[in-house]
Amino acid sequence: MRVVFMGTPDFAVGTLEKLAEAGYEVVGVVTQPDKPKGRNKQLSAPPVKEKALELGIPVYQPARVRNPECIEEIRKFQADVIVVAAFGQILPKELLEMPKFGCVNVHASLLPDYRGAAPIQWAIIDGRSKTGVTIMQMDEGLDTGDMILKREVPIDGKETGGSLFDKLSAVGAELCVEALRLLEAGTAVFEKQEESQTSYAKMMKKELGNIDWNKDAVSIERLIRALNPWPSAYTHLDQTVLKIWDADVLEEAGDGKPGEIIRIEKDAFCVQTGDGVLSVKEVQLAGKKRMTTDAFLRGYPVKEHVILPS
Repeated sequence: MRVVFMGTPDFAVGTLEKLAEAGYEVVGVVTQPDKPKGRNKQLSAPPVKEKALELGIPVYQPARVRNPECIEEIRKFQADVIVVAAFGQILPKELLEMPKFGCVNVHASLLPDYRGAAPIQWAIIDGRSKTGVTIMQMDEGLDTGDMILKREVPIDGKETGGSLFDKLSAVGAELCVEALRLLEAGTAVFEKQEESQTSYAKMMKKELGNIDWNKDAVSIERLIRALNPWPSAYTHLDQTVLKIWDADVLEEAGDGKPGEIIRIEKDAFCVQTGDGVLSVKEVQLAGKKRMTTDAFLRGYPVKEHVILPS
């Protein structure tokens, strides 16, 4: 089976690797263009491009996959199937209908739950106990195609966006190979999505990480975990951005104002929220390294009763 793989970030790398390991003929990889990164704005290749070059697979990086010249370039690969994992652009009908087995997508949720761009983070923010991966046959809608395979993945109590990302990436890679085998054998069963159960996972923006201390401690702690490592949850201390990487919800109501540092401990500082108290365990001041709060407190004078702005 000749495969064209379309993906961009780290999440997609595992699937590309598994396809190659399983013996599929990956004839080409389509990924997003290199982008400037860091203070020097040097061009950086997407993780999928780096892996493809390592595997010796030809790479194509169109600015817009809908352009006619792009479609014709992909046609030259003569793929039997196109596998898509976090590519980052919506595919046109011409591409969807081009291969014999169509386009197959690796999506990091149990569809129709969490269609959209950021299903991993929103599952944690919303306090879900489980999520998963769905392999689906793509159509022109946003994650609306018929489902081929699904697998549940539990969400641990201290799960971060990063740890769940890794879990789902591994599961998606295995499930994709299994789905292709079913397609090739003609034994795949296609299940339509139940529209009444649909929810959407909107795109992550950095502004989402600005902590509103008027919210309850449980919700804030979920936000901190979900946005670790990106885009990160943050507040401001002495008018300087302070990222918060880890915190625990305490079993106390507290009697301070939302955002007030009500207590300094050896390895944490405790912040009053709109409902409950949060013990902050790991932080990063703008321009400094990420560190445990006990290390931070040894070098930075945090005072009780200071109000962190919402």
